[in-house]
Amino acid sequence: MSDLYTARGGLVFLGPELVRLMDLLDARFQDWAGQCGAAPMLFPTVIGTADLAAIDYFENFPQLALMTAPLKLPAQEVEDGGALPADRLGESRYGLVSAACYNVYLHHRSATLTAPRLVTTVAKCFRNEDHYDGLRRLHGFTMREIVCLGPREAVLDHLAAFRSKVVEFAARLGLALAVQPASDPFFEKGGGRALLAQLFPVKEEFVHAGELAIGSLNFHRNFFGERCGISLADGRAAYTGCVAFGLERWIAALLETHSNIDDILQRVAEAAS
Repeated sequence: MSDLYTARGGLVFLGPELVRLMDLLDARFQDWAGQCGAAPMLFPTVIGTADLAAIDYFENFPQLALMTAPLKLPAQEVEDGGALPADRLGESRYGLVSAACYNVYLHHRSATLTAPRLVTTVAKCFRNEDHYDGLRRLHGFTMREIVCLGPREAVLDHLAAFRSKVVEFAARLGLALAVQPASDPFFEKGGGRALLAQLFPVKEEFVHAGELAIGSLNFHRNFFGERCGISLADGRAAYTGCVAFGLERWIAALLETHSNIDDILQRVAEAAS
């Protein structure tokens, strides 16, 4: 696939055809966001360490965290191997985002919602994975999300509306996706919430070829509402949920299913029209 993309060390370079394909896919997802009334927003690529701590990020995802840090002066050249020694770095005050939706909840901190609020955003996300694999698993990747904040019923309705929509769209592209429950660590590991998470799935993934999750439905209950002080008109903590699409993974699934890029572009253009 060197004529279409190059992936090395978890970083990918997309050629013109795949940039076009990504634009077509994202246009479809943005159209869905517009249909449900989601307002488009863009956020920084980094989140302050205090904000990450406020949403229990370091407790739940320490293995994925990638932090930024200033270079101590005077600067020195990097030796062969490319790694900058830790003692050449200053204190880290920001982390790279690993999911597009976190900034949405932090942006709404202390807000009182008189009606469900929907937001769509896209972000370059970064994760410190234990291995990388072409377009399937990347160090840096693109995530489109459609987020709902509000009463429990509104959030569940939002997620339910996308379950069949995503599967049907994928089928038109020749992708047979399975909807499978997955784990979500954004809950206390003991007590009533942990038990409830076992009885009622809070995360479902759209899985290609039995192993590659190219999207997900995420029900956070009132976790982010509580952590960020987002309340409903009656004073209760707001519920949140999001539909997430990993754009490079959608491209990977299509390339694995169809051999001709022109055919793929035509399929996506027709399915998105």
